Amino acid sequence: MNGLHLGFETYALHGNGTDNEPHHANRYPVYSGVAFSFGNAEDMELAFTYRKPAHAYSRITNPTVENFERKLNLLEQGLGTIALSSGMAALTTSLRAVLRRGDNLVASKYLFGNTYSLLKDTLSPFGIATRFVDFRDSGEIEDAIDGNTRLLLVETISNPQMMVPDFEKLAEIAAEYKLILAADSTVTTPYLFKAKENGVHVVMHSTTKYISGGATSVGGAVVDLGTYDWSQCPALAKYHKYGQGAFLARLRMEVHRNFGSCMAPQSAYLQTLGLETLALRVSTSCENTLALAKFLKERKEVAAVHYPGLSSSPFHGVATNQFNGHYGGVLSFELAGKKEAFLFINSLRLIRRATNINDNKTLIIHPASTLFSDCTAEEREEMMVSDGLIRLSVGIESLADLLDDINRALSALV
Repeated sequence: MNGLHLGFETYALHGNGTDNEPHHANRYPVYSGVAFSFGNAEDMELAFTYRKPAHAYSRITNPTVENFERKLNLLEQGLGTIALSSGMAALTTSLRAVLRRGDNLVASKYLFGNTYSLLKDTLSPFGIATRFVDFRDSGEIEDAIDGNTRLLLVETISNPQMMVPDFEKLAEIAAEYKLILAADSTVTTPYLFKAKENGVHVVMHSTTKYISGGATSVGGAVVDLGTYDWSQCPALAKYHKYGQGAFLARLRMEVHRNFGSCMAPQSAYLQTLGLETLALRVSTSCENTLALAKFLKERKEVAAVHYPGLSSSPFHGVATNQFNGHYGGVLSFELAGKKEAFLFINSLRLIRRATNINDNKTLIIHPASTLFSDCTAEEREEMMVSDGLIRLSVGIESLADLLDDINRALSALV
């Protein structure tokens, strides 16, 4: 913004401006139309052949969506951002853009259930293999890499295990083997995790979560941080002529366009509003989560609490180094078994029994019977999703009210 060096909160409000809005509205409007007119056939040809920037059809680009993309890109300090219809769409299109038949990727085995299913069940018929590893073991990661490995994939905080990768080590491995380091930063957002500064090349978000402003709309985003040499990616051979923009070019001009996984303008408008209050909501959610984690840790009914904000967590040190003074708004804890977990969940009065995370409201779910229900018992055990595990996504309610609700539900177990 005119050479100013501003804080995150200020950029979230004022970044990207509205100077290109024809009526100088302080809030960029919703352009809900589908098609855009051209003055002549020559300009239309230039737009459709990507030789002149212009909006032609909202499945490909849209002014409201573009405004959201630019603001998120500014917060991530990226080369470019593409908004999509969901977080899973962001992940799917990113992987399809850089992987071809015969390629493989190395992924953390501690992943969100649908991500695990995508890698194991959906991509494998396309000839794209995934080697699942324990990202805490550098030797195991390197043993899984071969000449056809193109990408490392992790979550900044694994959901629901609450494990935190050491990105300094991962970045060193990625550099040594010339691999793309991709991270799902849904749980941390650009406010907590500076992906570019931590060696990540591509960062993905389910913007449905924190960024949307409180579960107002479904969306996703892919950010190219401009730090990877795309000439090293065989799947982008046709697009190497675009240099540093090769990945974004294939996403926009082929994969995103042909899969049709575009973000709706109305969603982009809501999610741009969500960015404006992101820092405030994340801070409150994280503060509440740390307090609840400390409370649960002292309760005899609770077998274990998983949260990197606790000094007892094996990930506390690396999380302190990598995140912006907070540790995320999600925690998980373990009770004796499924029976106890269900009884606890059913005894809550305030906290909502619902999926999703990073809603403004506090939500609770039993991962083994829901998010990981497609997995076998052996797979759940391997991914550390026990029958007694409960995930708590903490909102911005009064902390006293949350503590009271949890305390009452725990008392039902006695």
